[in-house]
Amino acid sequence: MPKPADSEKLTINLGFVDLGSIDLLVRDGFYSNRSDFIRTAIRNQLARHEDAARRAASRLTLELGLRTFARRDLEAVRAAGERLSIRVLGLAVIADDVTPDLAKATIESITVLGALHAPADVKAALADRMR
Repeated sequence: MPKPADSEKLTINLGFVDLGSIDLLVRDGFYSNRSDFIRTAIRNQLARHEDAARRAASRLTLELGLRTFARRDLEAVRAAGERLSIRVLGLAVIADDVTPDLAKATIESITVLGALHAPADVKAALADRMR
């Protein structure tokens, strides 16, 4: 299975004055580029609100980090006669070897705060179960 990407690309809109201010800080060497500034700003805000985020994740019983679901995992769930309620804060990966039918048979619901990487046909099969 190929290694999943360690980041997700985002697109944001900024006002011209904010963008110009970022460019000044980059030009003066405070940051290596715009992306470096934005990543730093986001990390600072996440650190500032870390306790609140941790309490919310605990309250929602979310798995933190990277969680991968491969065919063998879902086949074991099916063999046990169970169904999964997937709740991830971070990155959830449904492997390329998982078929849409296997996903539908074993995944009752899926909530991902972050990113979900899965084959397009599996995402389509689970569309009604995503929250």
